[in-house]
Amino acid sequence: MHPRAADSDPWAKWSDEDLLLEYRGGGDRRAFEELVHRYERELYNYLRHYLGDAEMAEDAFQTAFLQVHLKCEQFEPGRKVRPWLYTVATNQAIDAQRRNRRHRMVSLDRKAGAPGQDEEAGSLVDLLDGEEPGPVDCLESDEQRRSVRSAVERLPDSLRQVLLLVYYQGLKYREAADVLSIPVGTVKSRLHAAIHRLEQSLTHAHLPAHG
Repeated sequence: MHPRAADSDPWAKWSDEDLLLEYRGGGDRRAFEELVHRYERELYNYLRHYLGDAEMAEDAFQTAFLQVHLKCEQFEPGRKVRPWLYTVATNQAIDAQRRNRRHRMVSLDRKAGAPGQDEEAGSLVDLLDGEEPGPVDCLESDEQRRSVRSAVERLPDSLRQVLLLVYYQGLKYREAADVLSIPVGTVKSRLHAAIHRLEQSLTHAHLPAHG
């Protein structure tokens, strides 16, 4: 999809919140399309890593924005759109998992590296990061990555959700709390528990943890 110049598209200057409120109030399709354009890559990638399946992610993405269309009247003025969209997308991902009666592991091959990522999430980043690898190190790194993915797959959903939102997507604690409808303190404790379990799994597998 080609980038659009802001001066050629007046909707590009609108905030997410104003776009949704405009669509809710007047039903202007262009406002809705601008919102989809802004989040289609981000939310699809989130769903792709959450579900581990491209087709399931595409279906969940489509149904998520269908729900945005159907439930835009429920959006409360003063609330941020981004966490609300993640709430809708997460619910669709959970529904997709239930329909398929199987859970796919989340991929953590890439760091989020997002600005504003909370400091505690760095523990997992440190676990995956090391010095510049040589040929042998690359083989070890591949083995470690597979072990991390396997360990993530075994996490309870409550821990895996927080890990994905904060670590991979780079959401703030408060945003993740809003998405999952839990207190900020619970987000922190679940993230800490998730990282602790991963570190234990890697230690048990006799893999070196960097840090």
